[in-house]
Amino acid sequence: MHLEDIGKNRMYEDLAYLWPLISPPENYEQEAQLWHATLRSKLGPGRHHILELGVGGGHNLSHFAGEFDATAVDVSEEMLENSRRLNPTVTHVLGDMRFVRLNRTFDAVLIHDAIDYMRKLKDLRAAFHTAATHLRPGGVFIVAPDYTRENFEEGVVCTRTTSDADTKLTYVEIDFDPDPEDCTVDSVMVYLIRDAKGMRVELDHHVIGVFPLKTWFDELSQAGFSTELIPTSEDDDPSQRMLFVSTLREASSQA
Repeated sequence: MHLEDIGKNRMYEDLAYLWPLISPPENYEQEAQLWHATLRSKLGPGRHHILELGVGGGHNLSHFAGEFDATAVDVSEEMLENSRRLNPTVTHVLGDMRFVRLNRTFDAVLIHDAIDYMRKLKDLRAAFHTAATHLRPGGVFIVAPDYTRENFEEGVVCTRTTSDADTKLTYVEIDFDPDPEDCTVDSVMVYLIRDAKGMRVELDHHVIGVFPLKTWFDELSQAGFSTELIPTSEDDDPSQRMLFVSTLREASSQA
């Protein structure tokens, strides 16, 4: 089988029901503590208005959504259904982080690793512009890509086996870079699914964007942000070693 024969982005379509097994909400607890602490350090106490773009299944957000008035956007209706079940108090909106406009501003905008799907520089710029458009002056933007060009490692393999009352899943992900000269890398995912229908294997192919650190800082600055890096714990996902934490400069808010 050739790579082009594998269906793309199935995790966000017909296989989205597996997301709670692929990456369970409890696995985000430590990471979410850092996001929560960062939000509080920037915004202070109170029930602030926050927006997450590319919320996916809402697993990271679920650990602190109750303390904020939260709105969540995702391009996948199937993933939004997962998040709605987990985060019933959150307002959910179907939309693309590059283009969605909610006609209001927030105290903070968050993008977790969904930013990885910005495969071209123009897409990354569009996502940053969306964040700036939805922030009040002085608002905070937190974003956490899986990789920058500097920390991408060829051939990394991630695997886990999890189960619930109905399904046992063994999941394998392999990341590789067919062309180091461009700004994308590939992930192939293998799902061994055992449920009432028997055992089957499904394949999935994702292409994600990988940009140098300088590009991140340059593009965030161009979008009107002042940015600092906050390192994550060594116990967190080894590919996510930093949060980009940006503050919208007052002259840069968008109508």
